Amino acid sequence: MFTSFHAMIPSDAELTSQALTEEGNYRFPSFSASDAVMLGLSLPKPFPASSRHSKGKGLIISIQTVMGHMLFACTVGDLGHPAGVGDVSLDSWTSVDSMIGVMRQTGHSSYYVEKSMSAMGKSAKQLGIQGDYIIHGGAFPIWLDNAHCCPIAVVACYSGSTQEDHHLVVTTVWDYLHKINKSEGAQMSASSALGTEMHASLPSVPIQESTVSSYQ
Repeated sequence: MFTSFHAMIPSDAELTSQALTEEGNYRFPSFSASDAVMLGLSLPKPFPASSRHSKGKGLIISIQTVMGHMLFACTVGDLGHPAGVGDVSLDSWTSVDSMIGVMRQTGHSSYYVEKSMSAMGKSAKQLGIQGDYIIHGGAFPIWLDNAHCCPIAVVACYSGSTQEDHHLVVTTVWDYLHKINKSEGAQMSASSALGTEMHASLPSVPIQESTVSSYQ
């Protein structure tokens, strides 16, 4: 029974492969400052269901371009009170900055890097990561469908649980992409229906010859 239960737990190599698949599949048709705000506002919504929230922990959210331009940032929870205890701390922002730094250097999610290190038994320096970074899951690259040279932005969150933070980000990204695709599909259907209606109501016009020439 123990052997069967143990077999159900994915290995670090399997988690690494899964994280890489997520990066390849969860890509945006475009990404604007408005997208960053909408995505950022969506991240806190599933957080209350997490174990970190049930333990009284807060959440830090940051969405930036790869060049460091801040697009969205917020804190879910209190930074602290006179007793010195809070949902989040100033160190949480340091952790977020480290995770984003890892993504910028590698082009991969910080969770992928963390699990790669564990799967291969190598340190950050052995993988070519320069700097004293905290390797923690939660920073995910924003790739465009038609731009394969590098990510254009990064979305990151930190609550103190590497797996939950990564899961929160990728789930929210997937949900947001699903809404975009659904919206675009509805617009295309409406446009197609409108075009058919207009074509049916307009008189036919003879066609005349055009004068116009045609980091992994």
